[in-house]
Amino acid sequence: MERWDRVGRRAAYGAALALLPYLLIKVSWVVGSLMGVLPVGNGFGMAEWVVLNTVTVGMAAIGIALALALVRPWGMRIPGALVAFCAWVGSGFLVSILPFGVLGVLLDAGGGSQGGGEDPAMPVWEGVLVQFSFLGMGLGLALAVPAYLRRRWPEAFTGRVGDGPRTAPPWAAAVGAAVGLVWLYWAVGGTMGIAYPAERVTDWYVLGAVSGFWALAGSAAVRMVARARPARLPRWLPLVFGWVGSGSLFAWSGWKLPVTLYIAWADPVGASPPENLVIAVVLHLCAVVVGATMLRTLVRTRIRVAADS
Repeated sequence: MERWDRVGRRAAYGAALALLPYLLIKVSWVVGSLMGVLPVGNGFGMAEWVVLNTVTVGMAAIGIALALALVRPWGMRIPGALVAFCAWVGSGFLVSILPFGVLGVLLDAGGGSQGGGEDPAMPVWEGVLVQFSFLGMGLGLALAVPAYLRRRWPEAFTGRVGDGPRTAPPWAAAVGAAVGLVWLYWAVGGTMGIAYPAERVTDWYVLGAVSGFWALAGSAAVRMVARARPARLPRWLPLVFGWVGSGSLFAWSGWKLPVTLYIAWADPVGASPPENLVIAVVLHLCAVVVGATMLRTLVRTRIRVAADS
């Protein structure tokens, strides 16, 4: 077994173990709130709180199953498209926020803002375990996903960008870059499109900057693959940035879009995101569509390269 493959397998087991505390915490929140022994999060009614955390329980369970699928023999028997899609969404959620985790520690900005619905009053030890779960799963996926994909589709990681067919740059790359620029504009203090400036906190700025970076990086990578330039660039490099960048656009905006729509519709007490809600909905909708379209471009290019080999 190759050294890289061994590292990927160990990382997959580590990712599954790292996400287990998050799963158990979320189960305890659902059960505890239903039994009346744990408080409901600020700005939520009982039904909304239970639904939100039940969804995250399911997401955590799928994440653990995904990590095991990347290392166990039965993972090679699952339809490749299903594993690849789950790995892409998982990478978009957690691999993309690894820089946020590092910056959050350096800036003492830890907390639950990545999860999009954590209770700000959670005990410190729970916050530490949640952070550990996210960062451990993200780091594990960063190593395990490429190893799995390399075992299953080795031809995608060989050759140069110029070996593939040249096509017109997809419109999704341009739209994704535009979305990323808006997020970066907000991250550096821009106020156009901001409805509640006082609601901007350090986590919001840092996460906006990280999201903007991945949107631009993913868009640039997809453009490189489509144009087959620069020709001598190893193919795996734009694939990595295109994979994580498109996944970040799709996964995070796919999570934030229904939350934003719910806030706009229900106007819950204590829930006032900084962005204008209409602008936020448009940006998240665009991000979901272009993220999926960018992945389609990467997959189609891989299929054409394999057919020409």
